[in-house]
Amino acid sequence: MNPIIEAKNLSVNYGQTEALKNVSLMVEQGDFIGLAGPNGAGKTTLVKAILGLLPVLSGKIELFGIEKEKFNDWGKIGYLPQKLSTINALFPATVDEVVTLGLLSQKKIPRRIGFSDRKRANEILQELGIDNLKKKMLSELSGGQQQKVLLARALVSNPQVLIFDEPSTALDPESREFFFQLIQRLNKQKGITVILITHDTSYIGQYANKLLYVDKSLVYFGKFSDFCRDQKMNSYFGEYEQHIICHQHN
Repeated sequence: MNPIIEAKNLSVNYGQTEALKNVSLMVEQGDFIGLAGPNGAGKTTLVKAILGLLPVLSGKIELFGIEKEKFNDWGKIGYLPQKLSTINALFPATVDEVVTLGLLSQKKIPRRIGFSDRKRANEILQELGIDNLKKKMLSELSGGQQQKVLLARALVSNPQVLIFDEPSTALDPESREFFFQLIQRLNKQKGITVILITHDTSYIGQYANKLLYVDKSLVYFGKFSDFCRDQKMNSYFGEYEQHIICHQHN
C-alpha cells in the first residue's frame, strides 16, 4: 500500500531553537493516528511542516507520493487548527459561507462559488446535523457548534486525510464524545485517514488504532496494541504511565 504521508529524517527549527529532529514516519490510508507528546514537544510543528506552513530545516516530505514542494492537490487534506477563531469577527460570515470556503482550494482563478458548491455545502451540513444553523453567524455559535462547522468546512472538499490540532479543548464532555465518535465513523465508514493531536493519550486510545508520540524526536510510532506490550516503552514511560495510556484502548 502506498503511503499517504511520508516524512524522512525531518528536522524543523523555530528560529535558533530545535523543534523537531530526525523524524521519519509513514501514514497509510485508513490510519487513525493519535499524535501525542508533552507541551512543546513539536506536535503542532510536525503537522504544520507536513502542510507546508513551516519551513523544513532538513529531510523531506511526500504527500500521496509527490514531493511536498510539487504537491498542489490540497483539497485532499482537511485541516482544523487549534484555534477555532479562524474567521475574523470584523468580517462576519454565515455558517454556509464558512463551509463553502473549504471548496476554494480546488478552484482555479477566478475562484467563484456556484450552485453545485452551495448544494455540496448543504449536504455536509445535513450529514453533520447542523443544517439548521446555516444562516447563523459563526460568532453566535457555541464552541461545540463552531467545531462542527469547521469540520464541515474541512469535509466539503471530500478529503482523504483529516488533520486535527487539539479539537476537544473547547468542548464539554458530551460534545467531545459526539465529536470523537463522528471522526471514528468517518474513518471506519468512509476510509478517511485521521491524524489527531491530543494531550489526552488515554482518551484517544478509545478511537485511534495507532499512536505517534513525539518529544522533539520520534519516541514511538505504531499500533496502540503493540505500544502496550513494548518493554522499551515501559522503560521510557514507566509501568504506571504506560498502563494509563493503554487503559482506555484495552
